[in-house]
Amino acid sequence: MSRDTHFFREQAELQRTAAAQATLDNVRERCERAATSWEAMAARSELTERRRGEREARTAG
Repeated sequence: MSRDTHFFREQAELQRTAAAQATLDNVRERCERAATSWEAMAARSELTERRRGEREARTAG
């Protein structure tokens, strides 16, 4: 896992924690949306890493 992916996952976890601790509905919903966004960024980062590795393997022969 790259440093970026790890960072994105950490941020998602922080937002989930904030959502769990929020007393206001709008704050909880905002944190949940943010966590979902961070997870999507992590997934894109993982896909990019995998594709990069595949491309490098093909070109290395």
